[in-house]
Amino acid sequence: MSNLDEFLAGERLDDVVFYVSDAYLDDDSRLRSVGTEVGGGVRLILDGETGRSAFQAGTGMGAMEFAKTAMGADGEIARSLDDGTCPFAAENPDDDHEIRFVFAFAEAQNEEVGGLYAEGDVVHAYAHCTCGESYSHKWVIGERDA
Repeated sequence: MSNLDEFLAGERLDDVVFYVSDAYLDDDSRLRSVGTEVGGGVRLILDGETGRSAFQAGTGMGAMEFAKTAMGADGEIARSLDDGTCPFAAENPDDDHEIRFVFAFAEAQNEEVGGLYAEGDVVHAYAHCTCGESYSHKWVIGERDA
């Protein structure tokens, strides 16, 4: 089972996933040496603190500040955490809508909070699009098709 599969199965709740597209990442970026090359970019699965630092180094933004801005718009982020559908594409069809980067973490089930959190562990994913907008998507682990 890959690190991504383990993360998506809720077995790596202390880790974060950070994906950066090739178009956004410099060819000589250090992230290329610590991540895994995937179609169109680099994916890193790191412990939370290291992952947040890598995100800041790679994007110039704090991970949680980015997540807060992305929460304002619901979009569709692929389970592979390296692609998505920008919710702003319909209102701005002439703009380019490709993923620049994704940041994701999983949160353990918490029945006291209710909602999705009562149903199981929840993946929180946040994406930034080439159009300049950011969006989010969350789902209960195990309830989303691959």
